[in-house]
Amino acid sequence: MGMNDTAWKNLFDKYHILAEVKKNGQFIISANQIKEFREPRFMTKFDHRINLPAVFAENDLSILPITRGDYVIASFSAYKEFEEPSPEVQRISIPSHIQSLIPQFLVSEAIALNCANACGVLSDFLEDDGLVPTVSGRMSSGSFSFNINTAFGTKNIAVNNSQIEIDAAYEGIQYLSLFEAKRDLSDDFLIRQLYYPFRVWSNRVIKKVKPVFLIFSNGIFSLYQYQFEDSRSYNSLQLIKQKNYMIATEICLSDIENLLRTVPIATEPDISFPQADRMSRIVNLMELLNEKPMTKQEITSEYAFDERQTNYYTDAGRYLNLIDKEQDENGNILFQLSTCGEYIMGLGYRERQLAIAAQILMHKVFNETLRLHLQNGVMPDKQTIVQLMKRSSLYRVEADSTYLRRSSTVIGWINWILEMIEL
Repeated sequence: MGMNDTAWKNLFDKYHILAEVKKNGQFIISANQIKEFREPRFMTKFDHRINLPAVFAENDLSILPITRGDYVIASFSAYKEFEEPSPEVQRISIPSHIQSLIPQFLVSEAIALNCANACGVLSDFLEDDGLVPTVSGRMSSGSFSFNINTAFGTKNIAVNNSQIEIDAAYEGIQYLSLFEAKRDLSDDFLIRQLYYPFRVWSNRVIKKVKPVFLIFSNGIFSLYQYQFEDSRSYNSLQLIKQKNYMIATEICLSDIENLLRTVPIATEPDISFPQADRMSRIVNLMELLNEKPMTKQEITSEYAFDERQTNYYTDAGRYLNLIDKEQDENGNILFQLSTCGEYIMGLGYRERQLAIAAQILMHKVFNETLRLHLQNGVMPDKQTIVQLMKRSSLYRVEADSTYLRRSSTVIGWINWILEMIEL
């Protein structure tokens, strides 16, 4: 059990929170009460549904701030799944005179936003002129109330001087666009991060306020523009527009063919064959580990993973010799970049992409699958890939059903390599 799980279980027991929620539909808890067991800043920040403590998840509960020191617990529909991103990607380039915005050094949300602005991403996506960065950081919410869906119907919540945080705001001639920016690739988000700032600034400006979510990882900006159909309704947000932009690498087909020709085939490691379809998430994990080693618990809580996914994706990084797993002096499992991973993360963006592709293509099954794809112009079917896997001396893969499941990793990673190619 994580520290949050334990502390919240103790709070629920001490204040009979479940019984109160059953009786009144909600429970209001103060920061001082939370502090009896753990610092409120650790205990109340759950950016993704998967981060919720066990006692919340098991009872379908969420938590929202309502004043500077109070929170309300109820069966809120507080999160929204991201819609499937568009498969189209627009290539962009960093202006040649800008030397400090290099893809491998875009290590914070603020720097990623500056880069998106410098590359023309924001003016293209927002369809507004004269963009100027305006309000950002922490500020007070003032007072407003809203309706939110719960398991027992709609509930009205009053907010009074809660703290809100805005990653960036860009005001143009027509709109004020408010940004929530993230560096982790996740399946959902906390609507509050868009809704509270939207309500605050809709009261303060006459212009239309656009809530925008920006996700940045490995040279790709994914932007989602939402609209609250009913400004007083927390759950009324609709996706209006979604677009992806990728910093150009000028990798062409011949670069990939050259890798296929020159990469030496490695002996399969004594690590389970990966069950992690999204290569983009492995690279994203490498970006986070490039800043500091992380324990299994930290990856699970800071990153939108459950414990099983943490195992899958760290194992996949180990399989590719990009991530190492060790024990610290307290017996905690610690993940960090391997020597090879550190070297790769220090490369320029183009070289980094090719070096990661090389780590994949060192493994026989990926190498042969890509060769077949390039020969025939289509991805081999799963049965063909399973045959290639069976001939590749994989570690501890026995059942046919396991081969079939893991074949989707092969397809996912090969597609990731092919998506690098710029026509």
